[in-house]
Amino acid sequence: MGLMDGKNVLVFGVANKRSIAWGITEKLHAEGANIGISYAIPELEKRVFPLAEAIGCTFVERANANDDDELDVVFAKAADHFGRIDVLVHAIAYAERDDLSGQYLDTSREGFKIALETSAYSLVALSRRVAPLMTEGGSIITLTYYGAEKVMPRYNVMAVAKAALECSVRYLAAELGPKGIRVNAISAGPIKTLAAAGIAGFRLMLKYSEEAAPLRRHVTQEDVGSSALFLASDLGSGVTGETLYVDAGYNILGLTMTNEQREQFDIE
Repeated sequence: MGLMDGKNVLVFGVANKRSIAWGITEKLHAEGANIGISYAIPELEKRVFPLAEAIGCTFVERANANDDDELDVVFAKAADHFGRIDVLVHAIAYAERDDLSGQYLDTSREGFKIALETSAYSLVALSRRVAPLMTEGGSIITLTYYGAEKVMPRYNVMAVAKAALECSVRYLAAELGPKGIRVNAISAGPIKTLAAAGIAGFRLMLKYSEEAAPLRRHVTQEDVGSSALFLASDLGSGVTGETLYVDAGYNILGLTMTNEQREQFDIE
């Protein structure tokens, strides 16, 4: 008997087998969840459909999260297919590549709009549509990053979008709580994904975080999937409005050091 037996889950943002959204999907499916998947653009179809087939998922729909008409269609189909939705996973984020390589000061008005609408407002748009389908309560989970709180090189406008996303989590949690719907965010450490590839200097960030984090390792899709399972299942029934860090402890540090720097301070 799995923790998610009989639960219906919609996952938005699966891109390929290395995406965090897929790591969450695999974990929830392994615990018995009925999965529905949505992907963003036609180019991802050849990657997403084989993944869906591998877990026996028969609900796979494309939807642009910035298009209200497309979202209405997907949620209408989900209502017909599942009836009730228990869990929504929001793994949607986007910023123009130029806005993730230069200075934040140079962010264009259009680039700011695109990043905030796609990465933050989309959670509001999805939550508004899924709430009526969560007739027995439910769990909404989104993905954020520590750059929402502290300055990270080249994260720029995406950091601002993630800050808005985290604030949205708190407001949605307060409003949907009386309906038994919980809303939480997972703040994962750096993971090699398609989205991360668009951030200038990401490989250096990945290497540094491994050396600096208290656990001295990277986090994985499986780590995030396990934490999502906690928030999605009854194990997390008393948790809402929170940001759960899954970053090998990086966020607790006031001073981060590489191994070479630790040797200078005589620290293990």
